[in-house]
Amino acid sequence: MPNHTTIKTAPRWDVSNVYPALDSAEFQADFERLDRSLEELIHYLNENHIQKSENSQEKRTPRELGQLLDHLIQEVNNIMELSGTIRAYISAFVSTDSYNAEARKALSLWEQRYVSFQQAFARIQGWVGAIGDRIPEVLPYSKETRRHEFALREIAEQSQYMMSQAEEELAAELGVSGAGAWAKLQGTITSQLSIEIEVDGKTKKLPAPALINLRRNHPDEATRRRAFEAEIAAWDSVKEPLAACLNGVKGYVITLNKRRGRKDALHSALDNARMDRETLETMLAAMQASFPTFQQYFKAKAKRLGKKALAWWDLFAPVGKTDTRYTFAQATDLILTQFGAFSPDLAAFAERAFESNWIDAQVRDGKRGGAFCMSLPKVRESRILCNFDGSLDSVFTLAHELGHGYHNECKKHKTMLQQSTPMTLAETASIMCETIIFEAAIRQASTPEEELAILETSLIGDSQVIVDIYSRFLFEKEVFERREEAELSAQDFCEIMEQAQEATYGPGLDERYRHKYMWAWKPHYYRPGLSFYNFPYAFGLLFGIGLYSVYQERGDVFLPAYRELLASTGEGTVTELAARFDIDIRKPAFWENSLQVIGQRIERYINL
Repeated sequence: MPNHTTIKTAPRWDVSNVYPALDSAEFQADFERLDRSLEELIHYLNENHIQKSENSQEKRTPRELGQLLDHLIQEVNNIMELSGTIRAYISAFVSTDSYNAEARKALSLWEQRYVSFQQAFARIQGWVGAIGDRIPEVLPYSKETRRHEFALREIAEQSQYMMSQAEEELAAELGVSGAGAWAKLQGTITSQLSIEIEVDGKTKKLPAPALINLRRNHPDEATRRRAFEAEIAAWDSVKEPLAACLNGVKGYVITLNKRRGRKDALHSALDNARMDRETLETMLAAMQASFPTFQQYFKAKAKRLGKKALAWWDLFAPVGKTDTRYTFAQATDLILTQFGAFSPDLAAFAERAFESNWIDAQVRDGKRGGAFCMSLPKVRESRILCNFDGSLDSVFTLAHELGHGYHNECKKHKTMLQQSTPMTLAETASIMCETIIFEAAIRQASTPEEELAILETSLIGDSQVIVDIYSRFLFEKEVFERREEAELSAQDFCEIMEQAQEATYGPGLDERYRHKYMWAWKPHYYRPGLSFYNFPYAFGLLFGIGLYSVYQERGDVFLPAYRELLASTGEGTVTELAARFDIDIRKPAFWENSLQVIGQRIERYINL
């Protein structure tokens, strides 16, 4: 495996192979091509009377319906690929530099086109719903229907939750200046917030993501506490506009859910996750039953820090001793070596990502916090954003996001409709890759103190995905219920958040020092199309742990089926795809077994 000592610092990504620049002729040409494609699609819909209220479908023969579906599926896939590429390209600038006015303008222009596509797709969805019962008749006459049978059946099923065509078109238009605008404002406020703080005897002005990293990872408690207090003060200074943003987004979602006949906000989230309520309740019950075990971990950590209970600034605090801080080059070599031991094609993908500058890892002002991976469909590539700080946790994060990229790689030969993956399965490869690095780090630990530090890093992540994710689920559930009655104040949001943290962290967290503003900076709460963007992470972690256990049992024979699973995550429900590995996610045993793996890590942590 090559040594990447030439990588001196955390890199920025390169998207020049997609388009030369935002103002380039190539970018403008694709924008114009998108306009033409949308116009042609709408003309085709009008010419062939494709809409929800059309009653003439019974008069069309299966062959005629097949011809219509062949054309529509091809056009929808083409538009989704082109539009998705343009959107991702613009995001490459907006997410790394929120001050970029040219990129923000381009995003606004794209949003107008996307509204047109949403309106056209709503017509197609309504029409597919009207002919849904006839899909079996059409299969012999339509190649695209056969290839996209799962997608079409799902579209037909979801069409029952549509408003009238006129209402859906209006909702799409208002979404840009409504919930979309609120979400955009939250992103701008949080990415441009800078805070002064004293670090190592010097006063520094840090962007919010860097301050959060300081609060989480600095070895000195006094520094972590100052970072926490500065962070709370910063969120307090912008709490009113952020509360307005959250009220706006949740109110928008509630209104549309009612008009569409949804039972509640969780209803659409479950459908998007391709998961039933029974499975969610089974998983949540197993998670809740595990809280005493996690609270033992919190208490053990507090004891190591000389406390009775953890303050929020201690949750991510390093414990144990390791002198290892990773340069980006060292992180690269570690990941490539361990990926190679698991799967040569996973390592080859990661090698390509590093060598081709697909990763933006540098922390800087104007760049959004956290991490994500996005697909660039036109060039069949991914781009990864993270905020690398040299900690083992940031190495885990990098491996996690490379897992998302590998997932994209496995399904890149599929059409856009076939690639549409629910959040529940979107975490499968990322959790697997993170687990690979964790297992390698544990094996290589040379002292108990180093093993303790590695376990600590892993358990921080596990507790966030099980305990904190459950608190976010409780928070969002109550926000939706109360927002139906009236708008909530910033103080209301803070109280709900602290109550959710009490219900999950319990005695493991010092009640004086919870984080009441967790709602303010998490972008997931502000995405109108992704309500309950939390429980799928828990599903992903526990499903990924379960799959890793299968890999340990089966060895290399597991890999072809695993790759096929990743390629097929857009073409089945979570229950159906899990069954390929003899996993029954409707039974508590699966979830309990995965949680026991984490429980064993906690037991080892306590005994060290």
